[in-house]
Amino acid sequence: MIKTTILITIFQSILLASFNGDVVNKKTSLPIANATISDSKISVKSNKDGSFKIDSDEALFHIKAPGYKRFKFTSNTNKTVMKLEAIKIKALYLTFWGASMHSKTLKRIVNLIDKTEINAVVMDVKNEYGSTSYKTSVIKANEYGAHKQRTNRDIQAFISLMKSKDVYTIARIVTFKDELQASNNPDYAIKKANGKIWRNHDGMAWVDPYDKRSYDYTLAIAEDASKVGFDEINFDYIRFPAKKNLVFSKKNTEKNRLMAIEGFLQAAQKRLRRYGVFISVDTYGNICWVNHDSGIGQKVQSLAKYADYLSPMLYPSGFSKGSFNFENPSEHPYEVIYRSIKHIDTIIDPIRVRPWLQYFKDYAHTKKCYKKFEIKEQIRATTDVKTSGWMMWSPSSKYNLEYFNPKD
Repeated sequence: MIKTTILITIFQSILLASFNGDVVNKKTSLPIANATISDSKISVKSNKDGSFKIDSDEALFHIKAPGYKRFKFTSNTNKTVMKLEAIKIKALYLTFWGASMHSKTLKRIVNLIDKTEINAVVMDVKNEYGSTSYKTSVIKANEYGAHKQRTNRDIQAFISLMKSKDVYTIARIVTFKDELQASNNPDYAIKKANGKIWRNHDGMAWVDPYDKRSYDYTLAIAEDASKVGFDEINFDYIRFPAKKNLVFSKKNTEKNRLMAIEGFLQAAQKRLRRYGVFISVDTYGNICWVNHDSGIGQKVQSLAKYADYLSPMLYPSGFSKGSFNFENPSEHPYEVIYRSIKHIDTIIDPIRVRPWLQYFKDYAHTKKCYKKFEIKEQIRATTDVKTSGWMMWSPSSKYNLEYFNPKD
């Protein structure tokens, strides 16, 4: 038995081949450190000088580096210098209902892409209810009827349209808030003390983040989105509910919550590695200002271990009166964005932060409408603090062309 194991090990080492290369900025030729080079099973990092070595018996490799477009190469390439193209993401949110190839919403967004600086879209792939915007290949999702309300009947046509315009595509996938999954799997839905499924104020059930069965279902949908061609998977509601006295499969402590969310992201890395997609996570804006997990399992230090990008929802209206020493933070959009990201720059490089910005009326304080000045001030803050871009949230996906810079 020992001899057989030795022979197998020797055989495997013979099959493995080393690939050496360098990762550089396409425009400047400067080295890119800490880029992630992966096959389907392992990942390595580039050194300070951009060099890397990966031992693999596979033919296809992917390279990811924050602030750059994803890159792929094959083992038989005659190039050893991998030139990555820098990109600053300027994304608009596209609603579940706007995802139809025939919707007026999509047509308006395409017009913005053609005429302005907009170069990315965030599209709902799985929403809060658990519905998918297109029919995925995930058998369980289709058995649950997740596709019945789908709005996109030709996802490949959508991806092709975006790629033809050099648009970076982000698949928003709601994670643990999932009425369909929870109602079809009550054994791992979050419960009330009486044992019944708990639902929040909008009547939606959640699955237990401690239970790894919930990981597999969501990651299967994320994998499908990766297969059809999305550049990035954006996990929203990747947290515990902000509600006390709920029943979970484990003791609900901060340590356990953080481990559960980290476990999901580790599983996501493993499952999605072969596709070379970026992974981003949405958080509350206050994550930039607190040293605890707010009872929901999210801390900058924890999420930064496994996500490529952190996407705090830095809506100025989301901060309470007196925050930042302002009576109404919503009247100071630049300061809210800039100071929040600056506050965490010793924990995570701002290039790995891509915040959600506010494109809606101040619902909490003065009821102020956010127009051109407020939109541009938020964007200016992301530039000054040196993030890798921004994502604009309009609940209706309606955007004013004049609020954005014209295409170069």
